[in-house]
Amino acid sequence: MNDHFHLLQASINFTDFKFGILTYVMAFVLTLIFIPPVIFMVKRLKLFDKPNARKEHSVPTPTFGGISIFAGMMISLVFWFKFNNHPAIITFFLSMILLFGVGIMDDLKDLAARYKLVIEAGLASLLAVAGIRITSFGGLFGVNELHIVAQYIITVVTIVGITNAFNLIDGIDGLAGGLGFMSLVTLALFLTISKDLNYAMIAFALAGALLGFLYFNFNPARIFMGDTGSLVLGFIIAVLCVQLMKVNAVLPVPVVPNIYVFTLGIVMIPVFDTLRVFGVRIWKGRSPFSADKTHIHHLITNKGFTHTLAARIICVFHGFILILVYWMKDLKPEWQILVLFCCMALLIYFFNRIGALKKYFTPETGGLAP
Repeated sequence: MNDHFHLLQASINFTDFKFGILTYVMAFVLTLIFIPPVIFMVKRLKLFDKPNARKEHSVPTPTFGGISIFAGMMISLVFWFKFNNHPAIITFFLSMILLFGVGIMDDLKDLAARYKLVIEAGLASLLAVAGIRITSFGGLFGVNELHIVAQYIITVVTIVGITNAFNLIDGIDGLAGGLGFMSLVTLALFLTISKDLNYAMIAFALAGALLGFLYFNFNPARIFMGDTGSLVLGFIIAVLCVQLMKVNAVLPVPVVPNIYVFTLGIVMIPVFDTLRVFGVRIWKGRSPFSADKTHIHHLITNKGFTHTLAARIICVFHGFILILVYWMKDLKPEWQILVLFCCMALLIYFFNRIGALKKYFTPETGGLAP
């Protein structure tokens, strides 16, 4: 298959996708197979995610879906991934495994946020040392090549920030998985076009595993991914975003102009929401990690709408953001960022007033009334 297909003005060679698609399909099938036994095990051991002030579900629900996601992804990669001795690859996989273990401990013991942040920052630092780091802003705000100290600081903040943004937005059925799936497919596509096929394969594998998980996670969810899944999900997406920026910084012709803004668009909803919620809490004199129901999905569910509708609306808007940020690729990066933040501000404004539309929806399903 040596033909090229021009999608969104990007040249795509389908032969580059062969192993990525195989990895994706295998991870999808394996995760579908693994989840029922995990649900059975969790119920036998009574390892439920219990309701509290921070959570939306009203009854204890099996957690540890992240075990199935991680297992499906890793086994698929063992079959198809072209492992090598490159320090960045080794460090990335070891970091995934360690963070997976931290996620399990967090689901079992509810670790303090500061411990998780220290571990995440340490892993991000190791990756930066191994070569996965942001080296330039590509002219954004007049900044090009970054000082080596700035490279490490910005890379660590980026990876830790995105990791926790996905962890925090995992609040309703299907939302973190849906957003993560769309982001990973986008990363897989553009990493492949950038000829970074190994990292693209990781994105394909996790996307396939997430799709299998979502079959059991859509409302009413039979299992949650837990921190075991959401921490690893956010971490992998963060590292792949940094890698996409790094690869395009050295290409003679970048796949996407202003790749730094493009990668921001890939994670825009969870990152913006986390910054907004933390900012409001600090403004009110509270800890940014204090429990409440002010995240973007809460703005919808607090008005009486269903988890299903909230997740669908947010995922549809995420798709819009992904298309918009690519469509704006030839604009000045500062204008792109302004448009993205304006879109998010308008979305929050709309969600804060979505209660006025309640009369148009059926109370049983949250769908449109006939």
